[in-house]
Amino acid sequence: MQDMEKQENPSVQQDNQADAAAAATAAEQAAPAAAAEPTLEDKLAAAEARAAEMQDAFLRARAEGENIRRRAQEDIAKAHKFAIEGFAESLLAVKDSLEMALKIENASLESLKEGVDMTLKQLSSAFEKNKLQEVSPQTGEKLDPMKHQAVSAVPAEQEANTVVAVLQKGYMISDRLLRPALVTVAQGK
Repeated sequence: MQDMEKQENPSVQQDNQADAAAAATAAEQAAPAAAAEPTLEDKLAAAEARAAEMQDAFLRARAEGENIRRRAQEDIAKAHKFAIEGFAESLLAVKDSLEMALKIENASLESLKEGVDMTLKQLSSAFEKNKLQEVSPQTGEKLDPMKHQAVSAVPAEQEANTVVAVLQKGYMISDRLLRPALVTVAQGK
């Protein structure tokens, strides 16, 4: 029996060696496949790196947005502060003319009238340059509550709610009413 066991052992040993060789070959083949496929730790590290990149990009974009908002607020503040700069500059000539008129000691009525007329032209030019327009309705014109303010109604030989007289001119800056024209209107018959 022992002889038989010895005879069987070589074949069992050969089978065991063949199984071991097959396992080694399978392990060698599995090793490259395992090396090609990342482990969970590798995937986690890659995801964490991507999340850090995204957070950095988000923080940079947020900071840039804040900088743009701050610059825009500064620009708006400057625009408000210096909005009348052009208008003020055009009024300087008017002020200079008035000061020069006051320096004249023995001015005749004619020269004063001429100086006032020239100063009024300078002022009108400054108004025109800065889009400041007069609102001065004509007699008989229909009352426009968006531009005119009726201070009284008087009996007149014209249609009701039409302008009879202008007591004070109004003014508009571009399309915005600065001051309405003060008018009297005709009463209804």
